[in-house]
Amino acid sequence: MDPEKVYQQMQDLASGNGIRVRLEKGDFEGGFCVLKEERIVVINKKLPLSRKLSVLVQGLAAIGIEHLEIDPALRAFIEDELVKAARPH
Repeated sequence: MDPEKVYQQMQDLASGNGIRVRLEKGDFEGGFCVLKEERIVVINKKLPLSRKLSVLVQGLAAIGIEHLEIDPALRAFIEDELVKAARPH
């Protein structure tokens, strides 16, 4: 799958489930948070696309994606990313 297309699908999945994705500058990678009752995934805009995707996957996993209706190819990508993230570095 094209990484740019996957990234857009992930953003659409997030927004479709009430999660805002924000790209910000700073000394962080990013993650999921709740700010004044708004669910947000903050991502460092300077990260390479592969890391942005990983942060977004982790953020969506924080809300639980098991119950969401997701394209099978996108779900496979998400599950692969979660497995990679669970491996010790």
